[in-house]
Amino acid sequence: MGASKAPWLNVVHQQHWPVSARWVKPLCYGALNIASASGIVFANKVVFANYNFKFTCALTWVHTMFTLIGMRLFLKAGMFIQKQVQPRQVFPLAAAYVGYIVLCNLSLNVNTVGFYQVMKIAVAPTVMFSELLFFKKVPTAKIVAAVMLICLGIGMATVTDGKLISNLPGLAIGFAATVVTALYQIWAGSKQKELQASSMQLLHQYTPQAAIIPGLLAPIHEPIGSLGSTDSSTLLGYHYTPGAVAAIVFSALLGLLVSLSTFLVIGCTSSLTYNVVGHLKTVIILTGGCMFFDDEMPLKKLLGVAVAMAGIAW
Repeated sequence: MGASKAPWLNVVHQQHWPVSARWVKPLCYGALNIASASGIVFANKVVFANYNFKFTCALTWVHTMFTLIGMRLFLKAGMFIQKQVQPRQVFPLAAAYVGYIVLCNLSLNVNTVGFYQVMKIAVAPTVMFSELLFFKKVPTAKIVAAVMLICLGIGMATVTDGKLISNLPGLAIGFAATVVTALYQIWAGSKQKELQASSMQLLHQYTPQAAIIPGLLAPIHEPIGSLGSTDSSTLLGYHYTPGAVAAIVFSALLGLLVSLSTFLVIGCTSSLTYNVVGHLKTVIILTGGCMFFDDEMPLKKLLGVAVAMAGIAW
């Protein structure tokens, strides 16, 4: 990738810090990534469940607008160098980006936090199968064995969940979110190689288009209502209390911090460290779902999650 690390990151890498000091920034960046990536799941669930804001396209538009503004600020701060590409080159990626965020938000809206996170785990095997199907990329025997273990764990975690099996629309949305997320990750990786751009450079280029798409989708797929309406089931009639607005803004800020912290963690450590951080996020999100949103975690489901996590760690 043609990524250019921020000048201040290069300084950190070049200086000979004591061992304890060298670990300060990676630990801080890792903690920021864990807090923001776990927090956005809980924040979005609060927006949907506690404040009854059910407008997933509108929420996605708010998130992409915050990301658009944030990427401009990161560019001004010198965190990456701008990469010029043709809008048509990144439009499919922008559409996939919006699609995966809308579907993930919708899945979180209609499903439990636990099932939402289990479907996040399912992204890894979906990526493998998609690359095999579309790109004839044959995985190693070890990867196949690990993916089979993940699939076994996901099956155990979902089939044993009686409430989930009875929620067929939620199940379908969860699987759709997994497939679209996997396709987005594959396309993002291939576009980075094709355009010789870093993840931050690429995100900077397609966020303007990504901000437009949910803005067009919201009036089509969600009830808009009219100004002065008291119908809280419509976007204009919704009661925007200070608490609801704060929750929506906070979730959007966390979304921006996820992008920033991911860049920082990989920039000063490694992809392996980022994956370890990912395992911690899964544990935190599943635990938080049980503690704050009354998710059930029977022994069979817990065992299934443990098996899937073992497959990921393998």
